[in-house]
Amino acid sequence: MNKLQINDFAPHFKLEDADGKSFSLEQFHGKRVVLYFYPKDDTPGCTKEACAFRDDYKDYTDNDIVIIGVSPDNEKSHKKFAEKYKLPFILLSDPEREVLKSYDAWGEKNLYGKITIGLIRKTFLIDGEGKIIKIYPRVRVNGHSEAILKEFGIEK
Repeated sequence: MNKLQINDFAPHFKLEDADGKSFSLEQFHGKRVVLYFYPKDDTPGCTKEACAFRDDYKDYTDNDIVIIGVSPDNEKSHKKFAEKYKLPFILLSDPEREVLKSYDAWGEKNLYGKITIGLIRKTFLIDGEGKIIKIYPRVRVNGHSEAILKEFGIEK
């Protein structure tokens, strides 16, 4: 499979959120989207990343930007995670890892010298036409939301 690049159209998907509601990328046509892939609900790094998006949520919505988080966790896990941390944005479940694979967010990774297969923490910025405008290939959680806002020209 070819790796996704800037100016490629983002792969289409249809996944369910914590309430079983179906979402597709197409329904956000005309809006900018932050599509982020994270390993697991309610773990330290993932919680920190999600809470930073939560804390900056008004900056995103004021600028007509949608935030979508995707992980292999099930809907029940997403619901608990969102309720516990009052996450106002969409969390989608990809237990079959099909969307993760289409965005090159599932594969080989090196953790402290040990090679494993798993989710690669990655973020895509997508414009209103569905084109990828920025890829963060291996996200560092600290300062990530702020860097994305800056990329969109939004100063905190």
